[in-house]
Amino acid sequence: MVLRNRLKERRAALNVNQQEMGRLCGVSRQTISLIERGDYSPSVTLALTIAKVCGVTVEEIFYLQKDAGNEQ
Repeated sequence: MVLRNRLKERRAALNVNQQEMGRLCGVSRQTISLIERGDYSPSVTLALTIAKVCGVTVEEIFYLQKDAGNEQ
């Protein structure tokens, strides 16, 4: 399973850039960028913070997807 996210879409809905989202969540712009690209999985605390800032549940931003290369 691979962790995927809809953070870029949620951020766009709030009309904020990565820098501002990072500030609102207490992390750097680079961290937001890494999460959006799927190169970094946030801690539970950060995932909850992001969801709270976006006004949605964690499940509305983060979800698990089957890894196509690992069919089991």
